[in-house]
Amino acid sequence: MGKNRDLLKVIILILLGMFIPFLGSITFTYGFEIRTIVVTFLYFLVIFGLELGVVYLYFTFSGRRANKKMQQYRPK
Repeated sequence: MGKNRDLLKVIILILLGMFIPFLGSITFTYGFEIRTIVVTFLYFLVIFGLELGVVYLYFTFSGRRANKKMQQYRPK
């Protein structure tokens, strides 16, 4: 349980770390409009989430494939 809680803390820290520069760049570009900033960041999070999901699936499937290959070389 502690491992998942630590992972959640790291993900929240990463999201906050991404939001601060994002907020600054959107403010400089479009002005300080809360609705524009929130909608744009939500689009960013959706796209980032999709990308993160694809990377997770890739590593999951490649790990399974590597485990199957390693089973062939283990002594029985």
